[in-house]
Amino acid sequence: MTNYDVAIIGGGGAGLTAAIYSARARRSTIVFEGLVTGGLIATTDIVENYPGFPDGINGFDLAQQFHKQAEKFGAETAYERVEALGRLPDGTFELRSNERTIRARAVIATAGADYNKLGVPGETELTGRGVSYCGTCDAAFFAGMDVIVVGGGDSAVDEGMFVARYARSVNVVHRRDVLRASAILQERAFATPNMQFTWNSVVERIEGEGQVERAVLRNVKTNEVSTVATSAVFVFIGQTPNSHLLEGLVELDAGGHAVVDLQMRTRVPGLFVAGDLRTQAARQLISAAGDGATAAISAEHYLTDLDGRAGSAK
Repeated sequence: MTNYDVAIIGGGGAGLTAAIYSARARRSTIVFEGLVTGGLIATTDIVENYPGFPDGINGFDLAQQFHKQAEKFGAETAYERVEALGRLPDGTFELRSNERTIRARAVIATAGADYNKLGVPGETELTGRGVSYCGTCDAAFFAGMDVIVVGGGDSAVDEGMFVARYARSVNVVHRRDVLRASAILQERAFATPNMQFTWNSVVERIEGEGQVERAVLRNVKTNEVSTVATSAVFVFIGQTPNSHLLEGLVELDAGGHAVVDLQMRTRVPGLFVAGDLRTQAARQLISAAGDGATAAISAEHYLTDLDGRAGSAK
């Protein structure tokens, strides 16, 4: 069985930044990623709000630069899903993937969260081509255009108002006849002149030739179907954190996000959580990278303390 100083679960922005810091600190580091390194940012066509790229950069290309930098300092990448995580009596952690079992003295979980999808035809094919799950990231691309926002909670209304700063019109499509957002957000939304609301309706299909051009809506009460021209469909119906490995180990909030302190520490010594997997995350690449750096620095302090105690005991 192979032993590492630091094992990182998830190869997105938080995980790769943590790997850069840990490997550069001369700690043996492994990053587990079940899909493609970079996480959600790797599916983004153009990233314009990450510092250092005034003309923007392709999300996949940026993710590859993160990965290349982590491997330059010696981080190892395992394209495997971690299936089990446990803490042993001696304080080390055991991680089991679909291909191997390893042990690590510290673990940084950065498995992120998945945006809840509509699950309708055209959504997957047009993601990054008008279908978006982040208004802060993509609203500026649709300045002066007509767009749709799907959802009725705080996230949908808040992000919808942000999108309304750029778009000519924002059509909020909600399956109920009242919003679920807080009263203050509702007041602000109803007072936003270029926001309109389509009640009791769901998106049945998203269409377009290489780019979103229209959405097919269905009224859930009358079953009436209508086609609405739109340049984008922003989907804000929640997200599901990939926190199943942490259940029973750390404290999770009502939404399943890990509770951490400002140093990304959980209540379990040696176990850190960063990025969208943690509670109250900003869900931006820049903040995820910051979380990853903070977690790696905290892990380094933890390991240094362990090494110091081991040395004094000899």
